[in-house]
Amino acid sequence: MHIHWFPGHMAKAQRMITKQLSLIDVVIELLDARIPISSANPMIAEIAGDKPRVVALNKADLAETAQTSLWINHFRSQGLTTVSIDAASGKGMKELVNKVEQEASEKIAKLTAKGIKGRPVRAMILGIPNVGKSSLINRLLGTATAKTGDRPGVTRGQQWLKVGKNLELLDTPGVLWPKMDDQEVAFKLAATGAIKDDIYDMEKVILRLLEILRDNYSSRLCERYKLTQELLPEDAAELLALIGAKRGCLRSGGVVDEEKARRIILTDFRSGKLGQFTLDSPK
Repeated sequence: MHIHWFPGHMAKAQRMITKQLSLIDVVIELLDARIPISSANPMIAEIAGDKPRVVALNKADLAETAQTSLWINHFRSQGLTTVSIDAASGKGMKELVNKVEQEASEKIAKLTAKGIKGRPVRAMILGIPNVGKSSLINRLLGTATAKTGDRPGVTRGQQWLKVGKNLELLDTPGVLWPKMDDQEVAFKLAATGAIKDDIYDMEKVILRLLEILRDNYSSRLCERYKLTQELLPEDAAELLALIGAKRGCLRSGGVVDEEKARRIILTDFRSGKLGQFTLDSPK
């Protein structure tokens, strides 16, 4: 399995982000709570430099609660202010805004001492594609101002957005890093939807995902697809065919439509219908 994706507009966005950083008080690094390390762009720490940074673990409703708590402790042990949020439902929004304002308090105090009063906190949201930046902004604003979509890379431009009286956000496009040497990381990005489905081998990704589900969450597979624990195939390809048959993904002659079966499994995994998952371990 070899996955690599770094479109030209991402390189341009990276340059734009670096140029705009002088305007920013706080960087909000948005991560996918299911893959906190795999969804972390290693370049963000370098780009942010000494700017205060708040880590927000988004899609926490799709991640295992106990694992998210461990991840929060992990990041906080590194001196990073960290919160758990769910932009879709609005969970954690107040805490996130409070943490951002707290991180900027020293900067705002210095401006006030210089006679610059009432200047809102300016924050930049950084993260990889499809981690939920636009959904977060829409939730904070209470309106669908920022364009959203279920495809990575929907947000292309930049825009300043006012959140209440004390916060302004500079939205930025999602940016992956230029080279992904770790293909296990690439697999997790593909499985969770950070990489476009049409640029990787979905068959290999789904078979790898099924191996993980069979080895660690077999009871969920059995419950969702009406399978018998004792009869689960060891071979992932056979398991895919079995699930396809159970879900009625059949062509004429009773042949399993594997493409349709793969789509069903991937949708169920990403939407939470197979339960909560955390693919990265903080250990």
